[in-house]
Amino acid sequence: MNNCFENLISQRRSVYNISNNPTVSIEEISVWVKECLLQCPTPFNSQSGRIILLFGKHHQKLWNITSDALQKITSAEQFSKTKNKILSFAAGFGTILYFIDDKITQDLQQQFPLYADNFPVWAEQANGILQFMVWSILSEHDIGASLQHYNPLIDADVKKAFSVPDSWRLIAQMPFGSISIKPEAKTFLPLENRIKIFKD
Repeated sequence: MNNCFENLISQRRSVYNISNNPTVSIEEISVWVKECLLQCPTPFNSQSGRIILLFGKHHQKLWNITSDALQKITSAEQFSKTKNKILSFAAGFGTILYFIDDKITQDLQQQFPLYADNFPVWAEQANGILQFMVWSILSEHDIGASLQHYNPLIDADVKKAFSVPDSWRLIAQMPFGSISIKPEAKTFLPLENRIKIFKD
């Protein structure tokens, strides 16, 4: 394994303590994300992944939407803690919204009915690869990020706020920013319980 890549995947972590203190430009981040979209492997080269990049007031708007949605379903006592969590995401530099274009999946199901049940699963897997690619490149440039899943609670409001096409289905939200506090050391389950190797 290439040492650079090995180091990169080792340093990628969930970083929750982020701030709006960018060391890179919006343009640079946009270029990296576009390249990940281009190079991400997808089943049948379907390219079903979609991304919306939010900066500035748009980034803040996303987390206001999330906070408002959670307040409606959370007790006053619980919401105090929840609100602090949302504010920690809003404190970052931006947010990446990940989507799957379900129309592409449905078209593939019609074209290749033998694999119809697999295409939704494959689309999810491909989106996971896309998320990992973007997360890794952010980490390479010392940008902290975490992966959040407030969908489907916020889906309708997000579609309305950011003019999201009907066929795009929200998969995850990735707030990112400067690393304020580095995460604690990661712990691992024993590898002997997680992998089997057969060889001659």
